[in-house]
Amino acid sequence: MGSTSIDDSEFDFVIIGGGTAGLALASRLTEDKAVTVVVLEAGEANIGAPEILVPGQFGGSFMNPKFDWAFTTVKQKFSNDRELVWNRGKGLGGSSALNFYAWTKPPAEDVDAIEKLGNPGWNWAEYIKYSKRSETFHPPTSPSLDAVPQEWDASLRGSSGPIQTTIPFHHHTIDDMFLGAMGNLGFERLKDPYGGNITGTWIANANLDPKDWTRSYATTGYFLPVRDRPNLTVLTEATVARIVFDDAEGDAPLTARGVEYMLKDGGKRRVNARKEVILSAGTVKNPQILELSGIGRPEVLSKIGVETKLELMGVGENVQEHSFIGMSYELAGSPPTHDLMRDPEYAAEARKLHAQGLGPQGVGITGFSYFPLSSANPQEAVRLIDGVAASLPQDKVPGLKEQFELQMAALRDEKLPDLELVGFPGLMTALTAPEPGKTYVTMLSVLNHPFSRGTIHAKSTDPFDNPEIDPHYFENDFDLENLVQHFKFTRKLAQTEPFKSGVVVETCPGPGCTSDEAIRDYIKNTHTTTWHTVGSCSMLPKEKQGVVDPELKVYGTTNLRIVDISIIPLHIAAHTHATAYVIAEKAADIIRGRK
Repeated sequence: MGSTSIDDSEFDFVIIGGGTAGLALASRLTEDKAVTVVVLEAGEANIGAPEILVPGQFGGSFMNPKFDWAFTTVKQKFSNDRELVWNRGKGLGGSSALNFYAWTKPPAEDVDAIEKLGNPGWNWAEYIKYSKRSETFHPPTSPSLDAVPQEWDASLRGSSGPIQTTIPFHHHTIDDMFLGAMGNLGFERLKDPYGGNITGTWIANANLDPKDWTRSYATTGYFLPVRDRPNLTVLTEATVARIVFDDAEGDAPLTARGVEYMLKDGGKRRVNARKEVILSAGTVKNPQILELSGIGRPEVLSKIGVETKLELMGVGENVQEHSFIGMSYELAGSPPTHDLMRDPEYAAEARKLHAQGLGPQGVGITGFSYFPLSSANPQEAVRLIDGVAASLPQDKVPGLKEQFELQMAALRDEKLPDLELVGFPGLMTALTAPEPGKTYVTMLSVLNHPFSRGTIHAKSTDPFDNPEIDPHYFENDFDLENLVQHFKFTRKLAQTEPFKSGVVVETCPGPGCTSDEAIRDYIKNTHTTTWHTVGSCSMLPKEKQGVVDPELKVYGTTNLRIVDISIIPLHIAAHTHATAYVIAEKAADIIRGRK
């Protein structure tokens, strides 16, 4: 590990990207002592960094170039021309080292939809098998269980996987307020949301290790226990320039022979692949690396001066991104929340307590609710669903018709979720500042199944020049209206007990924001990435603008695969961390012939 040159060395597998999926895959492949693997990671190792390991620092490593790519989108036409920052993990562990460690899984129907799009074997039964393989669930004990009465189904949880999960021990009053009010509005409290049904309200797990209450992520779970394997090499601060292919005649498939990369000194190096090259650089960087290697849309490659080796029209297309807004409320009685961490003395004491396995840094984001659009406003749901059905450009882009049909079927199914509310224990809105001594709750509304489709493409041949990101936010107006319904429902929630008595006033945007026009403008001005982008290298039939087949092999190649959430062709109602491990675990079995 480090900057040691491996120039012209040969390995069975070259993995591009030491993030969430890349490290998990490397760990599984090197279980076979006869197999050699090298991982090339653009960021630093960051091993042991307290900014990663110590929880309760939500967003604390954002914009720090040691940990965060801090990508930027182009101006968004339907978001008042805003340029949005996309924080993504840089360094070993990728975004699993940067995220808010909420451990959630999608509804079974969302996963089965991936199979229906032409991907045999990518279904809920497979998902639950591999998700259990990735985790070790630790049932909560007192005082956690006393504070948060909780049931669970052990058959749905892993018991020997690398990622440690549990229910955070630090309980917040807001979970009782939020989930209690949802119950009074008629929503079911789920016993266990990890078996394919998430519709209702529930307490989420977190990928924290209760042994010492530190973050359990790809580095600590999959890499560190095996870092001394002689058949595993990890090279950090190695930025990939391109994948090198054998010359192919005519329509013969391409064979990847190696990878060119650059160290900090700027000189190009090369490492060779005996068996396969595997791209695990994430939804943002994968299309850029493919395009720098001559794979993609000819018009994009021509624009940046790269010869087309393989025309693949889906590269960098079909991008789907969760986005969210927040509505903040001042809490009555100022119960302890994450807001208190802004006080340096309080934060210092919290760090001391954490070293003893105690205190507020054991906090998680635990209160969740998922529900169908019809549950928020039945009359508006009918109007909006009919409206989006009439607006869809189904014949313009290959493959979209099938995706939209599945999305519409889910929208019309009153048992399936499309709206998501999360209770964040603190002020997490951009337009107001907290007042000293006061504490807050922010209700986060997440758009899970966008109809808008974006693009991510290389801007130049410089691998250090981040790609152009255009998520096309709200290009389909239904996505904006979906968040309007979230907004209005949150106002209804805030007038329902026990939430109503638990808050003093709505602080952001404030009670003056009432008209549909004002609400829409608030959403345009404040929504942001939920850090869950998928689709830029979709697993779809090639004629439907697919990039990889169900074996995760790039069309038109013999030995290039993609293994991370960029392959998800239709977005899921879940935070994507757990799903990234599922993809890596299943990919390992595919590569090893253990399907």
